[in-house]
Parts: sequence; structure tokens; C-alpha cells
Amino acid sequence: MSPARPTDNAFLGPIRKASEESTFAGALSFMRRRYSRDLTGIDAVVWGIPFDASVTNRPGARFGPQAIRRASAIPSGDPQYPFGFDMFEELAVIDWGDCAFDPGFPMEMAATVRAEAEKILASGAFLYTLGGDHFVTWPLLQAHVARHGPLALVQFDAHQDTWDDDGNRIDHGSFVARAVKEGLIDVEHSIQVGIRTHAPQDCGIEIVWGHEVETLGVAGLVECITSRVGTAKTYLTFDIDCLDPAFAPGTGTPVAGGLTSREAMMTLRGLGALDIVGSDVVEVAPAYDHADITAIAGATVATMVLGLVAERRRAGV
Repeated sequence: MSPARPTDNAFLGPIRKASEESTFAGALSFMRRRYSRDLTGIDAVVWGIPFDASVTNRPGARFGPQAIRRASAIPSGDPQYPFGFDMFEELAVIDWGDCAFDPGFPMEMAATVRAEAEKILASGAFLYTLGGDHFVTWPLLQAHVARHGPLALVQFDAHQDTWDDDGNRIDHGSFVARAVKEGLIDVEHSIQVGIRTHAPQDCGIEIVWGHEVETLGVAGLVECITSRVGTAKTYLTFDIDCLDPAFAPGTGTPVAGGLTSREAMMTLRGLGALDIVGSDVVEVAPAYDHADITAIAGATVATMVLGLVAERRRAGV
């Protein structure tokens, strides 16, 4: 009789090493990483922000962290594609769980996110966040900038999110404008990729429009991003609606003409030269998804970025 496979790696498994757990069994965490609040010796933290009170169209992104964790179980035991090595032998990664806030007081959410993110970042760990709608990136930027100074923003998105903001509203379509006004974003080294809508202002951020991606190709797109960012410390935010609705139907404001999942993943793969100090994937809304297509894409985006971090550590960068 063959030995039983381990279960519940999320509670009992090692911090390092990929999971051997069956995809269809066990407690779900991101990539079967152990749930923990102990930051001792930890290189990277994944956490969720189940918030969608700032959406302007379809709600549901509050369920995004759950869906992404569920989808991440699929590749959790393999050498991660396309890196070809077990990133968890290079990075000690934990799942922090979700940010806790009172949904009855949405205006207080941002301060809660910032405080908890600053606590994690103070340990020196890399923080990867599962949204939630795109407003959550604003307090995350505040926390990262408090540690690193103003950051280049690499934003994969269908929308510029630069609508005017008086500083009091909570709106997933204006967080970039607010962050620029606050000096969080180094606009001279920032770029938005896959944009397929128009906003009144660009805030000085370079735009690669959705229709330009086909002409540029992946290699050209990688060159645009890396040449714009250079050596600046970078925050990478990925709104899942950057992808065409064929590849990400489960989102609040889908826009036709987006990137394919392959274009997005191979572009991310080419960004290993960037000094990415924080990242998120947002706007996964599983109620509109089909067969976990969008959740799988979201989990893959997160895995790709963590793979880049692991690869740089492996190379001693």
C-alpha cells in the first residue's frame, strides 16, 4: 500500500518546500503556504484584503482572496512554471490570512490596511496582496513608500484610475490620482499597461494602450516597461481586468480588447530586472467567473511575481 499523502499543509506543513498535498484536498491557503503571524525568518508574506466597497460597477471582489487561494492549489506542488525550480526552497513564504476591518465603517479600512502592511514590511519581508478592489492599492502604496520612499508604479489595467479625487472619497477609479498628489508615485518612472479607456488626465505616467500591445509584442512591451522604470524601486499592481474578458470574465468592470493570459504572464516573466519591492493582484470577482478562469489567472499572476522575487534572491541580487 502506498503511503498516505500529507494533508493540511496550510497548518502543518513546512515553511520551505512546495506542498505534496493533493489539489482537491486539505485546507486552502495561498499555494498551500502555512498560515502564520510569526515573521521570524520569513522572506515573503501573502495576505488578502476582502474589500469591494469602492467599486463603480459590479461588486464581488471581496471574495477575490478566497477564489485566488482556491485556484492556487492547482500548481502548488510543482516546480513553478516557467521558472523551473521550487521557489519555496528560495523563499520562506507564509499566508498571513486576511486583513480584518469592520465593513460597517468602510472609511476606516485604508488606515487599517496601512497599519497592518507597515507591521509586515517592518520585518523586511516582501508583501504580496490579494485584493479586493483597486482602492486597496492606495494604502498599500502609503505603507511601502513609508519604508522605501516614492516608488515607480507598473500598473497592468484596463483603466487609468486617474479620475479626480478630493482626498475624501473611496473610489477604485481615482487611487492613482490621489497617490500622485500625495507624492507616493515616481511618475517619471511609472507606466500603465493595457489601458482601454480614457480618463481626463494621465498624471504624467506613460501609457501603453491596449491596441498597442499587439504591435509591440511581448518583447517590445517588456522593453517599454524596463526602459521606463530603469533601476527605480517599483510597486507592481495587476488589475485582472487588464486581461481580455475572454481570459478574465470574473471582474467588476470588464473591457474588451485586453491582453491574453499568455501575453500577460510572459510579460511578467520578462520583468526580472526590475527592483519590485511590493505587489498586488486585484479586482477578481468570482461571482462572474466561469470554471475559475479568472481566479486561476489571478493566482498565476501572484505566482509569477513571487517567482521573480525568488529568482533575484537565487541570483544574489
